[in-house]
Amino acid sequence: MVMMQPEVTSITQTRTVALSIFLPFAIGYFASYLYRAINAVIADELMVDLGLSASQLGLLTSTYFLAFAVVQLPVGMLLDRFGPRRVEASLLLVAALGAVVFSLADSLTALTLGRLLIGVGVACCLMASFKAFALWFRPDQLPMLNGSLMAFGALGALAATVPVAWMLEFTGWRQLFMGLAAMTLILSALIFIVVPEHRGPLKDVHFGALVGGLKQVLCDRFFWRIAPVAAVFTGSSMAIATLWAAPWLRDIMLQDPGQVATALMFMALGMGTGFLSLGFILAWLLRHGVRPVPVIAVLMTLFMSMVAAMASGWQVPMLPLFMASMGFLGSSSATIFSLLSGHFDSNLTGRASTALNLLVFIAAFVFQWGVGVVIGAWGTTESGAYPVEGYQVAFGTLVALQAIMIALLVFSDRKLTT
Repeated sequence: MVMMQPEVTSITQTRTVALSIFLPFAIGYFASYLYRAINAVIADELMVDLGLSASQLGLLTSTYFLAFAVVQLPVGMLLDRFGPRRVEASLLLVAALGAVVFSLADSLTALTLGRLLIGVGVACCLMASFKAFALWFRPDQLPMLNGSLMAFGALGALAATVPVAWMLEFTGWRQLFMGLAAMTLILSALIFIVVPEHRGPLKDVHFGALVGGLKQVLCDRFFWRIAPVAAVFTGSSMAIATLWAAPWLRDIMLQDPGQVATALMFMALGMGTGFLSLGFILAWLLRHGVRPVPVIAVLMTLFMSMVAAMASGWQVPMLPLFMASMGFLGSSSATIFSLLSGHFDSNLTGRASTALNLLVFIAAFVFQWGVGVVIGAWGTTESGAYPVEGYQVAFGTLVALQAIMIALLVFSDRKLTT
């Protein structure tokens, strides 16, 4: 397949352009991940203030992923038609509205509406970045750029741990979300003003052509070789990192709220390190003709073993190292997006990435809500904790699904290379 040559040929030769493109979109993804992960830290306050059960908390938090999934395909067509600058700046206004609704909510229904609007509003932050990078940079630069972008996402997850816990000592979660709404409005203006408009020729601008391009993606054999694997691993990693790691730390590892926030901070640090370093490693592998899939499969296997440790119900030793390692290994599945961006022509990358993201966020929604349903089915102990049996069944199911996906990934890689 002939690849469209991006406009920028060297990051070092175009430092100003890199900053005007990479940094605004990276800050957008930071905000997206902050919204995604913040419920893990404010979960106790939400459950106390509104009397939420584990199932309701899981449903509330996972509606963010549901909103992501629902709008992914339309977002992909919008990105390929109107470009990442205009689409992301517009949708961030919806996220700001959602944050306001969430901060004013006094019922589960209102909270869910706010969470849905936030999810819709930040649904393009990752995909718009991928699209912008595919337009402006060379294919061999994409793993490094995508990894650096994901590291900003991990910084957002990091900001949603100890910093949020510290802020909750001085203010409430409602005031916190009002502040996030203001931040999101400023970010929307920043992207619209700072990011340059790509002046390359428009392709597939008509609705029929946009749908035809989407059909081309969905009929691509390579896409379906990797999409289910990315969905299960990224979805399960999101479900754990953005919500259920916190109750597990509290109920199984017997950590107090401050210790939970600190453990989640180590997980976010590991995630950021993984996103950044694995992007560079994958770029190096591609330049030297090394197939990255076996490396990704090994990293996924190690991540699966850590989820199995969580499912065991045992007291995990060296908890900070464990959480950092889990964050690092959980980031490995995100490298699949780089493989996808390199496979499709740049005028299809928006639709290809969002089609994959659709499956990822459907999985994240199902896993995050499902874990809450399973854990909640065992009730609570006298102390208010969820019993170990619920965690064993919920996390054990994720391990079984991950094992199947690793086998499919290795088998698919052999078929594609023979």
